[in-house]
Amino acid sequence: MQPLIDHARSFRKQSAARSEEFARLAQGQSPQALFITCSDSRVVPALITGARPGELFELRTAGNIVPPYASGHPTGEAATIEYAVEVLGVADVVVCGHSHCGAVGALVRGDDLTSVPAVRDWLTQAAPRPDGTQDDPAVAQAVQNHVLAQILRMRSYPAVARRLEDGRLRLHAWYYEVHTGTVLAHDPDADTFTAL
Repeated sequence: MQPLIDHARSFRKQSAARSEEFARLAQGQSPQALFITCSDSRVVPALITGARPGELFELRTAGNIVPPYASGHPTGEAATIEYAVEVLGVADVVVCGHSHCGAVGALVRGDDLTSVPAVRDWLTQAAPRPDGTQDDPAVAQAVQNHVLAQILRMRSYPAVARRLEDGRLRLHAWYYEVHTGTVLAHDPDADTFTAL
């Protein structure tokens, strides 16, 4: 923890040189995209995209799961999606899965998660169970299928559906390879993931 504390202290000092940039950020935000990804510490959206402060609105969940929309039963995920789309007016939503995903791997392998009941119950939100092979440590195919399932689920959110219908929103399915740094995007015409 100490290196993180030390960096936070030095960041404050470095920030003085960027006072104009931080003053602009205090006026409000206008992010370009909502970036939904896994909570995994190896996945850093700003590092992957080169985004500066204020350019990405982020939603991080275990396994980059977008839970089913249920009116009357708000979730933090639904509130974040709705706010990004309706209030901030993002033009793009990226759902980004990643290689070596513990959540998707647990689903594919059928791991016993009784010792972590909150994780077990959260992963039930990922249904359907992603197709993939148990012997692939990167769980590439399973993660890619899982990302596409989350994209489909996004379409059930009323705010998303409205903006998709009138052309004000685009959905993107990405797959990040932790071991190479490569980002693949889903091409709907070819129904494949290809390198950006």
